[in-house]
Amino acid sequence: MGVLIAFIIILLGIAIALVVYNMNLKKKLQTLDNTNQKVTSLNVLQDFMNTISEQITADEKINRINDILIERYKIKYSTIVIYNGAEYQIKASNVEQKHWDVLKNLQSEKVFIDSIQTATTKYITVNSDNEKLPYLKMEYARAKSAMFFPLYIDNIYIGYWIIEGPEPHEFDNVDTTVLEVVKNNIISVLRTVETQRIINNLVREDLYSGLKNEEYLYSGGRTIIDRYPTSAVCLFKLINLPKINEKVSRKTGNEVISKVCKLIKNNLTDEYVFVRYNGPKFAIVFSGSDVEGVAQFMKDMKIRVETTKVAVREDYRPNIESKRIQYVVPKINVALTTYYKGTALEGVLSKLEEYLDTTDESESEINYL
Repeated sequence: MGVLIAFIIILLGIAIALVVYNMNLKKKLQTLDNTNQKVTSLNVLQDFMNTISEQITADEKINRINDILIERYKIKYSTIVIYNGAEYQIKASNVEQKHWDVLKNLQSEKVFIDSIQTATTKYITVNSDNEKLPYLKMEYARAKSAMFFPLYIDNIYIGYWIIEGPEPHEFDNVDTTVLEVVKNNIISVLRTVETQRIINNLVREDLYSGLKNEEYLYSGGRTIIDRYPTSAVCLFKLINLPKINEKVSRKTGNEVISKVCKLIKNNLTDEYVFVRYNGPKFAIVFSGSDVEGVAQFMKDMKIRVETTKVAVREDYRPNIESKRIQYVVPKINVALTTYYKGTALEGVLSKLEEYLDTTDESESEINYL
C-alpha cells in the first residue's frame, strides 16, 4: 500500500512538473511571438518609409501600404477607408469589391460608433462558426474576427483601418500595442500622401506657353528627374517680357511666350522637364545631364531665341509720339546649377530665381551657380 501511495505521489509530482513546464513554455512562446511581432513591426516601418519615398502616385502608395500589412502580418483582409469631406471612400482593400458598400459605411454601425467617438481600437469576434459579426449583412462566412482602428490627424477624424480574419478569436493573442504603432504609421503615410495629392491637384497647364506649372516639378516631373543621381537645372527669364506687355501689347507678350517655349520645347527630349516657373521665368531640368553640356545647348538656344522676330498683335496701340514697330525680339537671361537626387529641388530653383531677379538686364552670359 505504501508503495502504491508513493507511486501516486511521484505521478502527481510529474504531472505538476509537466503543467508548470507547459505553462512556462507557453509563456516563452508568447514572448517569442510578441518579439517576432515587434521585429515585424520594425520591418513594416522600413517598408513604409521606402514606399513613401518612391516616385509613384498617392493612390499607389496607399495600396502598396495595405499590401505590406497583409503580407507582413499574415492578415486575411485589410481595408483602409478615408473620408474625403463628402463621402467615405475605400482607398485600399483586398476584399472583393462586391462587399465594399458594407466596408465603407462602418462609421454608421452601432458596434463601432463608440470606438470612433473615443478614438480607441475595437476588437470584435464570435465564439463559433454559426455566429456572425454584427456589421456583416450578406457575407456571413467571410470574417469571424475584426479589429477596427479609427484614424485621426491632429485630432480630426479622417476614417478607419479594419483588419478581418476568417477564424473565431483570431486576434486574441495579437499584440495590440504593435498594431497601434502600425496604425500611427498608416496615419503618417496618409498625411504624406495627402500632401502629395494636394500638389498633384495643383498641377495646371499654362495657356500661353503650353507648359505645366511649377507644381509639376514636385509631382510627376520629380518621378522622371529622380531616375538619375544628378541633373542640370536651368532657369531662364524673359527679361523684356514686362516691357513688351506694357509698351507694345499683352497679346504680343503672350505670343512671345508661346514662340519661345515652342522653340525650346521642340529641341528637348521627353526625359527633360520643362515648366513655366513663375511669370517671365521658366525652368528646365535636364534629367541625368551635366551642366557643361547643357550650357552649350542653352547658348545655342539663347542665340536662336534672341534672333526670333515676333510680329506685334492686333491689340498694339502705340502712343502718338512713339514710332510704330512691326515686331519685337525676346531677350533672356540664363542661370544653371546641378541638382542632386534627394535634395531640395525647390531650394535649388529658389537660388537660381534670386540670382536672375538681381542680375543686370544687360547680362548676356550663361551663368553657373
